[in-house]
This record gives sequence, structure tokens and C-alpha cells, in this order.
Amino acid sequence: MVGYDPKPDGRNNTKLQVAVAGSVSGLVTRALISPFDVIKIRFQLQHERLSRRDPNAKYHGIFQASRQILQEEGLTAFWKGHIPAQILSIGYGAVQFLSFEMLTELVHRGSVYDAREFSVHFVCGGLAACTATLTVHPVDVLRTRFAAQGEPKVYNTLRHAVGTMYRSEGPQVFYKGLAPTLIAIFPYAGLQFSCYSSLKHLYKWAMPAEGKKNENLQNLLCGSGAGVISKTLTYPLDLFKKRLQVGGFEHARAAFGQVRRYKGLMDCAKQVLQKEGALGFFKGLSPSLLKAALSTGFMFFWYEFFCNVFHCMNRTASQR
Repeated sequence: MVGYDPKPDGRNNTKLQVAVAGSVSGLVTRALISPFDVIKIRFQLQHERLSRRDPNAKYHGIFQASRQILQEEGLTAFWKGHIPAQILSIGYGAVQFLSFEMLTELVHRGSVYDAREFSVHFVCGGLAACTATLTVHPVDVLRTRFAAQGEPKVYNTLRHAVGTMYRSEGPQVFYKGLAPTLIAIFPYAGLQFSCYSSLKHLYKWAMPAEGKKNENLQNLLCGSGAGVISKTLTYPLDLFKKRLQVGGFEHARAAFGQVRRYKGLMDCAKQVLQKEGALGFFKGLSPSLLKAALSTGFMFFWYEFFCNVFHCMNRTASQR
């Protein structure tokens, strides 16, 4: 299971093993879902409606956007910003899962609450994600800038991007969009962890005995379900975060349509509602849900997989 397990036969991995499992989980997952992330970011940053009826809209559907990006920018465009994204995923995965395991253990040892309860997983998952976000947010800003830029490129390399952004916008640029990120990530990650745990219990209750034997499939399906639920409920805040992160970067967005400036989170929400309507809060939701299902499913799948590998290694070593 994910989180502290007080049962005597529960996994007893070291903190280093937990961090490594989280890092590898993030690395593999990021490589697989990067194309969906690029499409999602392009949709979120487009001010025009995602519709064929709008002649100014550059993108209006997942398949159309995929074809257009492939034709205009080549296959590698789907992995734009992949290096900062991988740094983000490796660091984020390590800090998030390590924090979650430590927090749930702390709750078990220092309170009367059951570390496996929905509410405990929600709070610990949210706090773990906030800790990870504070650690890697500058890399997230870099990833968004790389994924958002068109042709010709504004930033050629990671080093060039860091230097240019620092000189032109100051050190605070690396924490743009932090407020909506923290506001969004707490309930999102909290729901990921708590829904994953609840769906696993539901799966065990609903499935016949034969179906319970395939634990890897269970982890993948429950993780995917948790990703869809959490992303749907918190999506508008993710859109605000992306819009704010590209502030000061408007010249590189000119090829994609309208460009707007926002004074902050509330101003961003107000402008989106006034100029794009309530549906504007959910631009890019379809590729985002697909990405959330795959990324969360793979995240928990690979994390549980590698934790089990380390557990088997530990047990074998202790028996020698």
C-alpha cells in the first residue's frame, strides 16, 4: 500500500528506497505522458475558443492539435521542455512520496487517527505535494516556458532559459504562479492519495477472488480513477497557474493567438470568466483528463512496483 502500514507484515522500506521508488516512478511516467502535457498546455494558454467555428483558434481538438504540432514543429515538439520536466518529475516524485510516507507514519505514532483513513491520506497527500512543489517549482516554470514557446524558439537550452529569465524578469520569475499552484496542488494531491486508497478498497470488495490476484492491474486502474477524479475537481486552478506562469513571456505566444496580461490570481479568474465564459475554466480538460488518468495510474503503479521490489530485496537480505 501507499503510506505507512502498521501491520506486522507491511512493507518496511528505507527512506532512501522510498525516495528512489518515487523518483523512478516520476521519471518513467513523465517520459510516457509528455505529449499529452504539451497539448494540454497549448490548450490552456489559447485564449480563443477550442472550436472549429472560431476562425482565429489555432487548436480546436486533440487530434487536430497533434497533427498541427507534428507538421509545424516535428515529432520532438511533443517532448519540448522534457529535460526540465524530467528534473521536475524525479525531484517531485522523491519528495512527495517520501513526505507522504513520513507524514502518515507520524500520524500513526503521534495521534489517535488511523493512518489509512481517507481524511488522513487527503491531508498528508496535500501537505506532501506542497512540500514537493516548493522544492521544484522553479523547474516547473522552466518546463512551462519550453512547452509554451513556438517557432522561432525564444530559449534554445536550459542554461540559456535560466540566464535570460533571470536577467529580464528577476529571480521572482522562477516562482510565478506559486500561489495558485499551492492552492490547486493541496486538494489535487490530497484527492489523488485518498481516492487511490478508497478505490483500492472498493476494488477488493467488488472484484471476485481471481481478479484480486493481479495487484499491478489493480494499482494501475485505481490510480487512473483517482487521477480523473482529482483533476476534474481542481482543473480551473491548474489553468490559472499556467496562464500566470507565462506572464512576461507574451511575445513568444503571439503565433498562437490573442495575448493577455494578468495582475494576479483573482484578475486572471475574472478575465477568463468575462472574456471566455465559464467553459474557459475547463479549456484543455479532455487531454488533461487523459493525461491525469495515465500519469496518476503509472505513478502509483511504478511506485508500488519498485517498493515491492525493494521489499523483496530487504526480505531476502534479512534471511541470509
